[in-house]
Amino acid sequence: MRRLAPVTIVSVCVSALLIWYVIYTQGVVRELKREASRVGLMYARVYDGLNDPSPEAANGALLDLSKHIRESGVPLIITDSRGNPTAAANLPMDAPLNSAEVREYVRTLDMQNRAIVEGELGTVHYGNTPLVRGLRIIPLLQSLLIGMFLLAGAYAIRTRGRADREQIWAGMARESAHQLGTPLSSLSGWIELLREAEGDPMTMSALTHMDADLERLKRVANRFERIGRPPKMEKVDIGELVERVATYFRARVPTLAQRVTVASTGSDEPLVVSGYPVLLEWAIESLAKNAIDALAGRDGRVEISATPLPEGRVRVRVSDSGPGVPRELGKRIFEPGFSTKEHGWGIGLPLARRIIRDNHGGELLLIPSERGATFDIILS
Repeated sequence: MRRLAPVTIVSVCVSALLIWYVIYTQGVVRELKREASRVGLMYARVYDGLNDPSPEAANGALLDLSKHIRESGVPLIITDSRGNPTAAANLPMDAPLNSAEVREYVRTLDMQNRAIVEGELGTVHYGNTPLVRGLRIIPLLQSLLIGMFLLAGAYAIRTRGRADREQIWAGMARESAHQLGTPLSSLSGWIELLREAEGDPMTMSALTHMDADLERLKRVANRFERIGRPPKMEKVDIGELVERVATYFRARVPTLAQRVTVASTGSDEPLVVSGYPVLLEWAIESLAKNAIDALAGRDGRVEISATPLPEGRVRVRVSDSGPGVPRELGKRIFEPGFSTKEHGWGIGLPLARRIIRDNHGGELLLIPSERGATFDIILS
């Protein structure tokens, strides 16, 4: 829906402009017809006055001619050789001819059209009719319409291509999850057979960890099955989820050549939010995995915490004591495919942000810190 919103807005705007354009052009046609009618009447009255030798006919023709000029809407001011207004028509103000306002308007008319010097009559300063002013705007509107059409088309093509690629990736992910099902079931059976046989404590401990890894693989397969499908929202205890993620990584981080400590803190009370536990766990694991990778080759500490915020919101913070994120790369780390690691795919952080923002209406933020990197997940 978010991707369709810009296309819908542009389509509505373009449709409204097209409707307005059609209505306006019809008005222009009607005005041109009236203008042609006025010109025809003016010619007829002048021709009639010239053929009639009586003085009354000539005066009547001149009065009709003056009337038609006023009806045309052309603003007009006639000035003498000293620049003093002697006559005017269709002015936008009601002021005496010798006022400063009318003199100022003479300069406005001269900016629209070049004044005409007509011998003893004086200088004629005239402007544009509303029709001319409107016709000057039409090319700009046409260019705007064409630009909006091109932008809307380009955006629609780009959105369609992105949607097609996401559908392909979602299909591949679900197919991968389906293919993982058979070997996972087989491994589960083999672990049960080994557990039935008596073995030494080391073997039993290894089987326990293998069982945990197998359970994790099943959860990973379940996550891939959920890609591209609407999540099933339920009540989730974020504190419990954070502790589970920390416990999993705590048993699997380096402890010999380089010592990495994974610590977790939570609230005394349950921190319950509405969400999909499989996806939320995936997002937190992605942040924790990034933090552990940032400590590669050095001792360090990763802290995962869940704390309550005002208005019933919950914050999950994942921080590490690694080298941190360069300031100039802070806006790019959430771009798909961008990674600061040599063999990184650039998927973890964009995926985590999509899960938090698009599926749960929350926020995933990179928090400025003096040392290492700190990420906050805000859920409500």
